[in-house]
Amino acid sequence: MLDSKEEIGKVFYQNLGKLFYAVAQADHSVHVKEIDRLKETVRESLLKVDDIEDEYGTDAAFQIESVFDWLLEYEKNGEECYEEFEAFYTEHRKLFSEEIKYLIKSTSKAVASAFAGRNKSELILLGRLELLFRG
Repeated sequence: MLDSKEEIGKVFYQNLGKLFYAVAQADHSVHVKEIDRLKETVRESLLKVDDIEDEYGTDAAFQIESVFDWLLEYEKNGEECYEEFEAFYTEHRKLFSEEIKYLIKSTSKAVASAFAGRNKSELILLGRLELLFRG
């Protein structure tokens, strides 16, 4: 069970890292432009969402990048990462305001479009995310 606001925030952002990795990896490869777009979007939008910091005093939103980079380094399965995000969302729906859902969807779309537009695999995953948030 997640106890503190900081712990919940950290795990929340870690799961967003899993989702964005799944989007980037939907076509079975992650391009440097997708990584750059993710980092740009985290800095422009997601850092402003709250004031939660990790145990090192760093904005917890940077957990997104850390988890994304770790998943990329270890070539984790994107589908499994999406399923982990989906399970987290289902268990913690109250953490996802309409504003947060909007930011997540727009970030996912930005990552998917960063390299050669959106392909079929990415569109399917974006559709699944949309349905998840509507349910």
